[in-house]
Amino acid sequence: MQLSDLLFGKPLRSSDEAGEKLGPVGGLSVFGLDALSSAAYGPEAALTLLIPLAAAGVAYIVPITTCIVILLAIVYFSYRQTIEAYPLGGGSYTVAHENLGTFAGLLAAAALMIDYVLTAAVGISAGVGALVSAVPSLLPHTLMICLAILVVITFVNLRGVRETGAVFIFPTYAFIGTLLFVILAGVVKALTHDGHPAAVIAPPALPASVAVAGPWLLLKAFSSGCTAMTGVEAVSNGVQAFREPVVKSAQRALTAIIAILIVMLLGIAYLVRAYNIGATDPGQPGYQSVLSLLTLAVIGPGVFYYITMASVLAVLALSANTAFADFPRLCRAVAEDRFLPHGFVMRGRRLVYTQGILVLALLCGGLLILFGGVTDRLIPLYAVGAFLAFTLSQAGMVAHWIRKGGKNSRRSIFVNGLGALTTALTVLVVAVAKFVEGAWVTVLLIPSLMLVMYAVREHYHLVEVEIAQDPPLDLSNLQRPLVVVPVLFWNRVTQKALRFALTISPDVEVLHVACDKDRDDVQKTFSRYVPAPANPAEGPAPRLVMLSSPYRFVINPIVEHVLEFQERNPERQVAILIPELVEDHWYHYFLHNQRAELLRARLMATGNQNLVVINVPWHIRN
Repeated sequence: MQLSDLLFGKPLRSSDEAGEKLGPVGGLSVFGLDALSSAAYGPEAALTLLIPLAAAGVAYIVPITTCIVILLAIVYFSYRQTIEAYPLGGGSYTVAHENLGTFAGLLAAAALMIDYVLTAAVGISAGVGALVSAVPSLLPHTLMICLAILVVITFVNLRGVRETGAVFIFPTYAFIGTLLFVILAGVVKALTHDGHPAAVIAPPALPASVAVAGPWLLLKAFSSGCTAMTGVEAVSNGVQAFREPVVKSAQRALTAIIAILIVMLLGIAYLVRAYNIGATDPGQPGYQSVLSLLTLAVIGPGVFYYITMASVLAVLALSANTAFADFPRLCRAVAEDRFLPHGFVMRGRRLVYTQGILVLALLCGGLLILFGGVTDRLIPLYAVGAFLAFTLSQAGMVAHWIRKGGKNSRRSIFVNGLGALTTALTVLVVAVAKFVEGAWVTVLLIPSLMLVMYAVREHYHLVEVEIAQDPPLDLSNLQRPLVVVPVLFWNRVTQKALRFALTISPDVEVLHVACDKDRDDVQKTFSRYVPAPANPAEGPAPRLVMLSSPYRFVINPIVEHVLEFQERNPERQVAILIPELVEDHWYHYFLHNQRAELLRARLMATGNQNLVVINVPWHIRN
């Protein structure tokens, strides 16, 4: 078995795509991990902002979470309609582009791309945060663990959609089962103790309040807590990944994801207040996640605690998979409209968009390194892009229903319009509340990315104009090219190149750069072996041109000579034949210089339409 087959699986035929489709169960693990895992860091992000309020801050988590859940329900109904209206994949880019125009579409695409990169980074860093909570001695190794998990997720996604779903099903349902059990047990204890249950392991005592619960602080906490809503759009972006009936399967998966998330968010908020659990400073010694403190308070230490924290770690870290599932699909849609490189459209050996996966992995890795793998440092960048994409998608759906009309169009316009309004207000709140803390980075990145996409489209337009189809083949004024063959010394490789050169033109120039004392040797060898066999009746023999290079440069003198030769013969094509060795084994390439590759690159970069570069390989058989 080849190493590539072992790492990535055997290549799949295009006809195998139907077998790679997902049902609602698999779809929940592939497209729901981001949304579900946000229950682990969304409430904690809000509580972290409320640390200055101490116990008073914990009391505000229930109303803040209630507002988030209401907003989540509005967005859910909006995206159900989006799935039905765009069964080919109704991501924010597609909806906004088709209904609001190119600018709105690219704005949504840029916002979503940034959101997906942050989704991957935040998910992995939050998962490692959960691990560090359970094993504090690992805190100094946070970044390395984050990067190792990123590599694993990348490899799993490169193996295909179905295998990804199969790998992630167990940790997903383990997380759901253990966390719902903790919530159920905690709620039962709270209700049987008049809302004030005794903790098995008491959480750290909350310090005295050092701030007042002003509107600004509460808005900041709400904006941080809204990260629990990221990932809601994932199912609508990947509708075509589901089995038939596509729309029903996608809607069922979305319904299950949202229902479980709402139960988790409300349950965590209620228990945090009941057990008086506050957040601890992330990245500092003694840090414990809110879920760790909550599980210890409800269940206590022991095997179940470690099973729960392991499932939290797994699902948080693997929640990056939602980004790996959707980012390549989004890039494909944008690339099909020629706003991104064409490589994003091509599917790899396992029917996944390989280039999108690799680009996301590199961007996510860079972000983790930049912020040290700490979730709290990434959160301020996070929600702006997600809610901007929500807003544009819902506004696009309003325009869609207005244009389409129909019996239920008014109800649909109301649902999507309400979604657009609420998410637009949330964008303003998040952008303002988090601007100084880091949201300004996202606010600047979005238009910058849009400019890049416009530049890519303009480039493709210029290329299209440049190579547009001309009238029928023009055979007038055809002339054989002037041929230049750079050689190091006389050998079989040189002889092969000259033989080929003489088949395409009688006008051949052999070019040698004399760096040391080889000038006389090359001239004698050339005079001995080349002119005599040449038939004067068929044209002149190849002529030898010697270039001096006192500084031992080889590439530059050849390029300069060819460009001058080209300028002296503007009416003729100039063909450069580059002899090179081709090894059977990759490791043998390190035993040879790579001048042929460098020369070809320089000529391609500096030549014009009259310059032709031809490789003449000599295969080494070992």
